[in-house]
Amino acid sequence: MNETNWDDLKLFLAVARAGGLSAAARVTGTSAPTLGRRMLTLEGRLGVELFNRLPRGYTLTPQGEDLLRKAGEIEAQILPLMQTGTGKVLVKLSAGSWMTHFLCKNVPRILVGNDNARLRFISAEHVLDIARREAVIGIRNRRPDQAGLACRRLGHVDFAGYAADTTARHWIRVVGKTPSARWLTALEPDEVAVEVAAPRNALDLAKSGIGQALLPTFIGDTEAGLHRVTPRIADLRHEQWLVTHQDERFVPEVRRTIDNLYKVIRTMHGPGADGTSQNI
Repeated sequence: MNETNWDDLKLFLAVARAGGLSAAARVTGTSAPTLGRRMLTLEGRLGVELFNRLPRGYTLTPQGEDLLRKAGEIEAQILPLMQTGTGKVLVKLSAGSWMTHFLCKNVPRILVGNDNARLRFISAEHVLDIARREAVIGIRNRRPDQAGLACRRLGHVDFAGYAADTTARHWIRVVGKTPSARWLTALEPDEVAVEVAAPRNALDLAKSGIGQALLPTFIGDTEAGLHRVTPRIADLRHEQWLVTHQDERFVPEVRRTIDNLYKVIRTMHGPGADGTSQNI
C-alpha cells in the first residue's frame, strides 16, 4: 500500500460503503466514470481485485473486505486531524501578504453561514502545494496547471505608488522575490529612502511619511491617509485566481468558504471586474 494515498482510500471507502459508483458519486462529488477509473488504478497498484462488478452494483472481494477494514482504521486516525479540537473543520487559506491583510478584515463575511469552519490564514509570498495539502484554498496570481486542482478566476490586480505626502519622491523598497519586489530592485539607489523585508512595513512607513510604497490598488486606495502618487504600473498587472483541490471543494465547509471568498474578493475588484467561473 506504499504507493496508495489517502485520496484513493477515501474514494474506495465511499464506493465500498455505497455499494456502487453512482451512489458513491453523489457522496463524493466525483463522477461515476472517474470513480471507476480510480478504482481500477487502485486495484492495479495493489495487484488485487477489490470488487465484484455486478449489473446492480459492486460487492467486495475478500481482498476488498480486508482493505475496507484497514482503510477504516486509517480513516479513524485521520479524521480527527482534519478538525480543530472544537469540532470545527479546519480550512487553511494561503495568500500573499496583501491579500491576507484584506481577507483578515473580512473574516465575518467569509464565515457567513459557515459556523462549522475555522479559518487558518497562511501568509506566504511563495506558492504552497495544495495537492500535498499544505493549504486547502489558495489565492494565486496565475491559473494553476498542476493536475488535481480546481480554480476560478477572480479578476486583475493593479499596483501603484502611494504616500502620505504627495510630494514624496523616494521609494520604500521591499526586499524579496515577488514581481513587485523585483520592480523595486531595479530602482537606482538614490531613489530609495529605506529597505524593508516585510511588505506590511512598507505600508506603515508610507503612512508615517517616510516615502512612497508600491502597493496593490485594493490596499492603497482604501488606506486612510494615503494618496496615489503614480499611475498604475502596467508591468505589474496580473490575474488573480481562487484555487483548491478538486476533491476537497465538495467538503461543505470548504464549499461555503470558496463561495464566500469569491463574493468578498469580487466586491474588492469593484464593478466591471472580469472574474469568470471556471471549475469550482
